[in-house]
Amino acid sequence: MSPLRPLLLALVLAVTPCARGACPVPADLKHSDGTRTCAKLYDKSDPYYENCCGGAELSLEPGADLPYLPSNWANIASSLVVAPRCELTVWSLKGKAGKTHKFSTGTYPRLEEYRRGIFGDWSNAISALYCRCS
Repeated sequence: MSPLRPLLLALVLAVTPCARGACPVPADLKHSDGTRTCAKLYDKSDPYYENCCGGAELSLEPGADLPYLPSNWANIASSLVVAPRCELTVWSLKGKAGKTHKFSTGTYPRLEEYRRGIFGDWSNAISALYCRCS
C-alpha cells in the first residue's frame, strides 16, 4: 500500500460534502427572503454523523428568549446549528435555572458529546434558551 493512500483518503473525507453529517453549514441558516436565523435545533441525532440533524426542527430568530420551551421541545433537542456571529445560551431547567452552556457559531451534530456536569450531557437536556447575534 502506498504511503500516500491514507493521506489521500483523509483529504477526500475532509472535502466530501456530508462527511460531517446532514447538518446544515452555519452560513446557510437564512430564510428564503435572506433574513437570518440565529440557530436551529433538531430532535434526532445518531452515532453516525450523516444521520444527525434530522427529524423535527425548531428555528430560532435573533433575540429569541425562551425561558420555557414549548412542551413538545423541552428536553428534546439532540443536535443544533448556530449561525455565524451568533451565540446560543441554554439552561438545563425551566425558567433559565440549572446548568448552563454557551454554544458559539458552529455545528453540533451530537449533543451527547458536550458535558453537562460530571455525569450528564446536553442531549435531551435543554429546557430554556436565549439566542443572540451581533
